Amino acid sequence: MHTLPYGITFLERGWLSSNNVLIQDEHKAILVDTGYWTHADQTERLIRGILNNRALDIIINTHLHSDHCGGNAHLQQSYSEVQTLIPAGQVAFVDTWDAEALTYAPTGQYCPPFYRTGILNNGDGFKINATFWRVITAPGHDPHSIILFNEEDRILISADALWENGFGVVFPEIEGNKAFDEVQSTLQIIEQLKPSIVLPGHGSSFKDVSAALARARSRLKQFKNSPEKHAAYAAKVLLKFKLLELQKIKTETFYTWAFNCSYLKLLQKEYAPQMSFKSWFEFQCISLTKSNACRIEDNCIINI
Repeated sequence: MHTLPYGITFLERGWLSSNNVLIQDEHKAILVDTGYWTHADQTERLIRGILNNRALDIIINTHLHSDHCGGNAHLQQSYSEVQTLIPAGQVAFVDTWDAEALTYAPTGQYCPPFYRTGILNNGDGFKINATFWRVITAPGHDPHSIILFNEEDRILISADALWENGFGVVFPEIEGNKAFDEVQSTLQIIEQLKPSIVLPGHGSSFKDVSAALARARSRLKQFKNSPEKHAAYAAKVLLKFKLLELQKIKTETFYTWAFNCSYLKLLQKEYAPQMSFKSWFEFQCISLTKSNACRIEDNCIINI
């Protein structure tokens, strides 16, 4: 665990929930991302353990995937005065609560409806603990995603734009919207920022940013040259995420869920049209067992 300046706490979570970053001074407390909804109680306990009797003043969401904002509604109930700031491009979807546009329906995931009190535009910023954090748009993984950069301490909250060993699924590509070039541009922006430490959306914090960027670019090159590799990665992530949530599920029930997950249907139709969806689904589950992500026994799929 890397030492961070006073007032910044990095909470590394499991892969079902995104990591959280709590930033505070004597005037306010800001939480960046709130994890998945099934972990909302745990998220609140962690936050209260750090804040003691203080209130949480602001929630900032880097983007609105369910593992990054699923705790919003719970925390809004627990902290009635909390402000919630979201990327500007998703305002209409939240205000009308469009589960399709917000990707909860297509991914087969759930996010309790929440409200927003403000928006985050590229170039916006806030000052806390005498340091300035800048909002920077970072499309690719999600077209509306942002990253946050502490200009004095050169700390980057990268969300899913950059992990120590890669980056998040490029979801627009599943829908047929070319976004690999946006991933490349975002990686270039991160390189230009020259962060001294990165607090990613998943996995551990890291300081060797050059090595992480090299790994990310290598992976991106593979995906651009062979989009079917990205499709296989995306399918694995969607299936594994659900297994992380459920832990154990009847194979037939899991198939029914997958059949109603439009992103999985799009992947099968585009990259394995010669197979039936059921055959493709079974192939993906077997692939997960081979990578020790799950096991199959007694007509059940069990998370590992």
